[in-house]
Formats: sequence, C-alpha cells, structure tokens
Amino acid sequence: MLGRSAWGIFWMARYLERAENTARLLDAGFRMALTRGNTVASDEWRSVLVTLGMDDGYTGDMSGPAITNWLLRGAGNDGSVLSMMEAARTNARMVRTAITREVWEVTNESWMQLQSLLAKPVKEADLGHVLDVIRRQATSVRGAMEGTMLRNDIFNFARIGTHLERADNTARILDVKYHVLLPSAAWVGSRLDNAQWEMVLRSVAGERAFRWLHAGALDPKGIAQFLILDGRFPRSLTYCLRKLTSNMEWLCRDYHQETAAYRMQKEASDKLGKTTITDIFEHGLHEFITEFLATNRLVADAIAADYRFTE
Repeated sequence: MLGRSAWGIFWMARYLERAENTARLLDAGFRMALTRGNTVASDEWRSVLVTLGMDDGYTGDMSGPAITNWLLRGAGNDGSVLSMMEAARTNARMVRTAITREVWEVTNESWMQLQSLLAKPVKEADLGHVLDVIRRQATSVRGAMEGTMLRNDIFNFARIGTHLERADNTARILDVKYHVLLPSAAWVGSRLDNAQWEMVLRSVAGERAFRWLHAGALDPKGIAQFLILDGRFPRSLTYCLRKLTSNMEWLCRDYHQETAAYRMQKEASDKLGKTTITDIFEHGLHEFITEFLATNRLVADAIAADYRFTE
C-alpha cells in the first residue's frame, strides 16, 4: 500500500475513535455535573478538558454549556467532534478506492448528519440526543468496516489507528481520575470518590460489564485492574495492546519484514501481560500510565516512520 493510503486509513480510524471518545467523556461529565454542586461540577467539566489534553487551549468559562459546545462545535477548535468528523470524512474520501462503498457512504452520512445537528449551539436539553447520535454514527462506521472490508493491510492499518487511540483514551481517563477529580486523598472511599469511579466506567462504556464481573461495591483497585489488565473488555489496555500486536504482526507477514514498531509494540504487550495490579499500584498508577502513554506515542511515531506516513 502507498504511504498516502496508509496515512488516510490510519488517521480516518483515529479521528473516528477520538470523536466517539469525546462524546463519551462529555456524557459522563454531564451526568456527574447534574448530581453535584456548582463548584464540584466545574471540576468535573475541567477534568473532561484535561483528559482530552485541551485545558491549555480553552479560554472560556468552566460551565457545562460553554465547554460542551466548544468540544462539540467550537470555532477554531481542531479537536472538536465536528472538526474530527470532517477530518475522518476527508481522509475517507482520499482513500475511497481502498475502502468499500458501504464504509464511505456511512462515513459521509455521519458527517452530513452531524454538520446539520451541530449547526447551532447545543442546548442542555438536547445534549443527550446529540451525544447518542455521535456514538451511533461511530459505531455504524466500525460496523461497516467489520462487515464489508477484506482482512488485508487496509483493514489492519484502520484497526491499528483505532486501538492506538482507544488505549490512549483509557489511560488518560484513569490518570485524570487520580490527579484531577478528587480534591484530596481524604476523599478516597467517599460517596464522591465512588461516584467518580462510576463516571470513569461510564466514560469507557464499561459500567455494566464491570458489574457483571464484579458484583458489589465499586472498588478502585478492581476498576483499575478491569481497565488495565482484563483482556475481555474491548477498551482495556491489555485488549488494545493485544489487538495492536496482532494487526502489526499481520502487516509484518504481509510485507515480509519485521518492523521496529512491531518489536516495540510486542515488547510492551508482553511486559503488560506479565504485570499484576499489585505491581502497578506499588510502582504508582500515575507513573505506570505516564510510561504507558509515552510508549504508545513512540509506537505511533515508529509506525509512521516504518511505513513512511505522517499526520
């Protein structure tokens, strides 16, 4: 595959995943803010910005409507959902001959629907519906890819983009929970602490799966283990790294060359597979996540170098 086509597929998948992750974080923040006082609610909204890495670029007030509209449709915000869906559509159009008709059509329809839906500021009463549409559209694109595309290098580049982005998002959510949401360590185990752990699960669509596997009270260590090490959950770090390794291994076989990115990724996946949640907490969750995010970025850079494409 030409580097330009790989670039388009890779970033199309990343932008779609990033748009969905933003919608999920906004939904969780909105639900939390509804049950909190103004001061705590502003912290919840700030945590959404920090998780997305957009706190430095945001200059508005910390109210829900202001942050929500900036993240959904903010003028000049390249990280808004509208901008990301447009970028996904642009990349899909660039590689139309490499994807199926169904994938192109659903991506194009998703962009047109969101462009219409976000033409005006989103009212609080309409926010739930808008976020539902964003999640459904992202799911529709993934469904079209899963159901119509050949399992070839095109598909593997798309899945690599998806799981790099998803792993990054899950790690950031966990990190922000520990360093932004709680006012102090004294709140650990409180109703606020438990509610925010529930928000973490909701933001990765994992609250029901966790309760199926871990009946009873929310346990921070159990949730961290679920989101980091449980390979059954499709947004856990372990699951994402296994999929990345598998897709990159396929590319190595297809191109008859073992790349530096694959070796780096396999080493990271093998290392995580030998790690326990006790190891992580003894080392420090923040330190573990910081190292994980750094490795994730290095893998993404190595992929770009190996296959000669950039953002």
